[in-house]
Amino acid sequence: MAIVWTVICVLLLAVELHHLAFFALFGAIGAAAAAVVAVIAPSVVPLQIVVAAAVAAVGVVAVRPFVSRAFARRGPNLRIGGVHGGLIAARGLTLDEVGSDSGHVRLLGETWLAVTSYGGPIPAKTPVIVTNVVGTTLTVRPAQDHLELP
Repeated sequence: MAIVWTVICVLLLAVELHHLAFFALFGAIGAAAAAVVAVIAPSVVPLQIVVAAAVAAVGVVAVRPFVSRAFARRGPNLRIGGVHGGLIAARGLTLDEVGSDSGHVRLLGETWLAVTSYGGPIPAKTPVIVTNVVGTTLTVRPAQDHLELP
């Protein structure tokens, strides 16, 4: 069972490296703790599960706020994917036309659904700035340096 917990740990670390939201990280630490318990007591699977859940929960509740604040103090250029507040004011690029019906924006290496309340459609390949996030849909406007002047 220690091998299973180790595989779970590695998978959760891979997820964390992609999203940087600091949830999967603590799941990975919990899985690592369960792997240690599995080496010591291989037949007590319920204890392994409890240890994994408890360590992950303590990490999310007690440690994650401090880690998130430490990253936030590094400045506005550090964007943490998965944390919607970190997406506001981020710059992206439209992949197709974005209007009141959703289009797509490339942001932080990912493709997002996007709409605009700018007043007209935004053409493809236009730099945009995120003004709001609702679920997994971004509200964007053209970047200031790309606004057309009358």
